[in-house]
Amino acid sequence: MQSSNAPRDALRWALPLLFAFALGLSAPARADDVQDAQQLLKSGQREQALERVNRALAANARDPQARFLKGLIFTEQGKQQEAIEIFTKLTQDYPNLPEPYNNLAVIYASQGHYEKARGALEQSIRTHPSYATAYENLGDVYAKLASQAYGKALQLDASNTGAQNKLALVRDLVREPIAKSAPTAAPATAPKDSPVASAPQAPPAATPPPAADPTAEVLKTVNGWAQAWSQQDADAYLGYYAKDFKTPGGEARPDWENGRRTRITAPKSIQVAVDSPKVTMRGPERASVSFRQTYRSDKLKSQSRKTLELVKADGRWLIEEEKAGK
Repeated sequence: MQSSNAPRDALRWALPLLFAFALGLSAPARADDVQDAQQLLKSGQREQALERVNRALAANARDPQARFLKGLIFTEQGKQQEAIEIFTKLTQDYPNLPEPYNNLAVIYASQGHYEKARGALEQSIRTHPSYATAYENLGDVYAKLASQAYGKALQLDASNTGAQNKLALVRDLVREPIAKSAPTAAPATAPKDSPVASAPQAPPAATPPPAADPTAEVLKTVNGWAQAWSQQDADAYLGYYAKDFKTPGGEARPDWENGRRTRITAPKSIQVAVDSPKVTMRGPERASVSFRQTYRSDKLKSQSRKTLELVKADGRWLIEEEKAGK
């Protein structure tokens, strides 16, 4: 669901549909006006689209299709309260239609009201248990709520490494666009026996992405490095090191890499755990992570303190130096 001024992690709208009969109603009055309005909205001509919708509503004020489209137009115009009123009234007049609930949730999520969005989506699913869009949006809302909960846990206990790792994973998930398209909102879906035809979508207004959390990105890098090591994927493991990595004792980089490949691939199994990581940002492109490293293989078990110095290059955090016992 997305609105024209929604954040990048907005949800997915219910897409517009045209229907000839809905809930026992006759064909919507001035269907040509509704079709024209959808085309105008797609091309960004919101005022002209609203004029056509109002003309259709003058002929049939209860027409759910025209009312739904008017709610979309208001949302595109940034008139969220007016859109909420329209979608809310549609849920009251047609409580078995899932799309008005879904689009209410879109607006609530864009305002940061994730509990209200969750309630609207759950009601949408109750009316239509096979409504995939609502399920996807509900998953995204749950992810946002989880992110807030983990963030609160870290405010109360900054050393909670479990919450740190979970927060990094959830933020990585919700950093992607939750909606796969930024649609115009649409009229409620007709019953299965109603003929429907898909209508186009209007492009979203550009919105800046949320600022990335550098601490979470650094932790994600360190956990990925340990995972590649545990999976004995030497190429992935070495890919976490910067080009100017300071090899131990000044060893030539090719010799160091060959030695690491042998140590990674020789054991039958390896498990590497990063415990109690502490991230220190030394600038926008430099960070230090200290942690207790637990290493287990079929040949060796050990625990040690380790510090990784990381640098950001080409959008990625990479290991520039390793320090043992720090």
